[in-house]
Amino acid sequence: MKTLHPDPPYEKPLPPPGNRYMAMTGNCSDMPTFFIDTHVPLDILMDAANYRIRAVVEVLENLSMRGSIECESFILSDFALLCAIPLRDGCDVLDVIGRRLRARPSQ
Repeated sequence: MKTLHPDPPYEKPLPPPGNRYMAMTGNCSDMPTFFIDTHVPLDILMDAANYRIRAVVEVLENLSMRGSIECESFILSDFALLCAIPLRDGCDVLDVIGRRLRARPSQ
């Protein structure tokens, strides 16, 4: 029978030079796994932020049009987290867009 060996301890990598990839703040641990490529064209970044924010807006608008919604508090907590994750992602992308626009020379 083959012996299983545990993974070696993970060493947190240093950020790559040039800061092309920015860790998203919504990572669930201090070792980020999701990043934003800060060199992507602004219109693509805007589409990514727009998609995430509008998805949450549509869900919340749909809920607001319903009558009374009865549920347990832990379900509300899970639902809030479900909405917060894409909202935070969208805000992170908007932060990248803002930095890029502020870095542009004045015209």
